[in-house]
Amino acid sequence: MTDYEARRQANLRRNEALLRKLNLPTPASVAQKEKGPPKKRQKTSNAPVKAPTRSSARIAASTVTKPSYNDSESPPPSSTSTSRSKRPTRPNKASKELVLATTDNTDIDNTSSALTSDLATLRESWSAWTPAAPQPTRDPITNTFHFASHPSFTPNKSPAEILREGCFGGTYFRPLYSATLGITIEDDWEELPTEWTEGLDIARFLTSAEYDPSVNKYGVACGQSIEEWERAGWIEHRFDVRGWFQWYCRFFLGRRCEDDERQVGRWKRCVGETGRWRRTLLKKYVALGIRSVFAEDLDGEDEGSVAEVSPVVHQTCHHWAWEVRQETLDQFWETGA
Repeated sequence: MTDYEARRQANLRRNEALLRKLNLPTPASVAQKEKGPPKKRQKTSNAPVKAPTRSSARIAASTVTKPSYNDSESPPPSSTSTSRSKRPTRPNKASKELVLATTDNTDIDNTSSALTSDLATLRESWSAWTPAAPQPTRDPITNTFHFASHPSFTPNKSPAEILREGCFGGTYFRPLYSATLGITIEDDWEELPTEWTEGLDIARFLTSAEYDPSVNKYGVACGQSIEEWERAGWIEHRFDVRGWFQWYCRFFLGRRCEDDERQVGRWKRCVGETGRWRRTLLKKYVALGIRSVFAEDLDGEDEGSVAEVSPVVHQTCHHWAWEVRQETLDQFWETGA
């Protein structure tokens, strides 16, 4: 031990003796007091953790879904929930994507006071319009329609084809109560051209009170109800109280209105060249290794089953006036776009 260390130890012993004489706590006792007594270790149990006995109404309710554009994998179950959770659920990722796919940043002025101030005039305006543009021409090769006023809007299904092949579970033109307007709209299907509905079972294909998946071309349920579209703010009541397809019927016949750009934009985001549902469907063909469009898609013959490639997405695209064609699938296989 060095001389310095020896003197240091002597000083420490002298100071401790002085503290004891003065009855003061030593540094060691202070440290022990601050540290406190050692804590007892808790016993651990190897018993298995019991599963919770309470069930979540929110989770239980989420297992049953209504027909929705969000459902891109399989048709909704046949059963329906008998109870609903009182706690509102947050929108899932698919719901958010649906909003992005079907809306734009343009606000719709649909305040009840402005719309209901003169319902008679509003009702009359829905059918009092006169054509402002010619009906579209159809490309004989691609079967796409071309509108001179909107060259980027190129659906390949006409309203008549959509109706006759089966759409919206046969309920699109049913009597509809609008919560925004506070009135029931009915019989507006009668404004459709006679050749569109001639020979069609109106009660089954257009005005059915119950959604019937077997009416749809692909035999599955998909799509939200018009009431849900209204609550979501996607209905521009000044022009088309039933929404997208009613707008398309009137646009096809030559009507032009202030809502055209918004509706064309929604179509592009759904089934345009980079549209969400169009790309989803084409990716499913590629994922399954299927290079040919089934004959059922092209000419109605029952050759091959479209069930192999999501009939729900097929029906969704059909509602948006677009159907996959062989040249489109060939291009997607080659370029991925």
